[in-house]
Amino acid sequence: MKKLEKSKLIGDKTVQISGSKSISNRLLILESLFKNIKIGNLSNSQDTQLLKKALSETTETVDIHHAGTAMRFLTSYYSIAEGKTTILTGSKRMKERPIKNLASALQDLDIEIEYMENEGFPPLKITGKKITQTQVNVPANISSQFITSLLLIAGKLENGLEINLVGEVTSRSYIEMTLDILTKFGIKNSFVGNVIKVESFINDHSSIINYEVESDWSSASYFYSICALGRETIHLKSFYKESTQGDSAIAKIYEEFFGIKTTFSEDEHKLTLQPDPNFSFPEKIILDMNNCPDIAQTLCVTAAALKIPFEISGLGTLKVKETDRLSALHIELKKLGTETEITDLTIKSISFNEPEENISIKTYQDHRMAMSFAPFCLIKELHIEEENVVEKSYPMFWEDLSQILMK
Repeated sequence: MKKLEKSKLIGDKTVQISGSKSISNRLLILESLFKNIKIGNLSNSQDTQLLKKALSETTETVDIHHAGTAMRFLTSYYSIAEGKTTILTGSKRMKERPIKNLASALQDLDIEIEYMENEGFPPLKITGKKITQTQVNVPANISSQFITSLLLIAGKLENGLEINLVGEVTSRSYIEMTLDILTKFGIKNSFVGNVIKVESFINDHSSIINYEVESDWSSASYFYSICALGRETIHLKSFYKESTQGDSAIAKIYEEFFGIKTTFSEDEHKLTLQPDPNFSFPEKIILDMNNCPDIAQTLCVTAAALKIPFEISGLGTLKVKETDRLSALHIELKKLGTETEITDLTIKSISFNEPEENISIKTYQDHRMAMSFAPFCLIKELHIEEENVVEKSYPMFWEDLSQILMK
């Protein structure tokens, strides 16, 4: 259990954040498929390390533990490993996370996938083969990682792939991130309306592509929360002004609702978070976070700490993450004195009361629960249970946090 004493933010400190987990994991799949990629600033997250290890496995059974991204990306990856049978499994929670929509899409492409325990859930038995079909339909409102999983293998297929997204697209920014990465590697693609087309890519092994991974905007979000509560300047490295990461929306959101201005230093790839001393907080935050649901927990805790009423929608994917994040938020925000009401898609504050005397935040084995609640130590002492869950995406979080806080 991590004890966080009531603290103050030390101004003008710089934090170096590891490479984006989202980008790193996409690059690892492409590196394994096409061989001519050299990756710099790879994420040091547990998820990325688990994926990297899995890609080097020679055994039939591959265990990715809690790494949801690895489960989804590897499902498609092993599907095109001709003549190879792979059993893809994970932790108890992973076996509760649905994968049917992705598996069904691959089955429609004539891949043999067998559910070894429960229908629609891991573990999977995948028999790899050559895909010759060119079209597949996928529900648009599912996790964008299902769609990305298919996109990452599409350039390797001899006829390319056309994905028809049925319904309203969720987390579009993550799909566009994937397509941007494919474009950088010369894999031609288009995304018009609800149709994504990826052309077959003939690999030129003679030329090495160097890719320096931008730091992780999801990890940066916690420092936006700290800045909003502590009202001191923070510097973060290494980030780009024109980012393809969906969670870069945090900059605009925190400027609008919490008065945190973001400035970029192009030569140092550094961003500066600076609170506006004359900012007037809004009467209410109403926001659709369909394109950036992973930073919803951070925003809710910030708003709760400042007692700003909020109504957040577009959160349908949060129920199938590491935990049911909407239920977890509803329970844990109450300890901060914030009563909420949740549906399958939304969370709304109902009232603000005094925080509990001895706050102990349960993480539900979810890294984002630990890190999103940590900034509340600027308001009141609290404890974070299972503090090691941060290793999933940001192993250095507690060390970095300690460098910018004083008791």
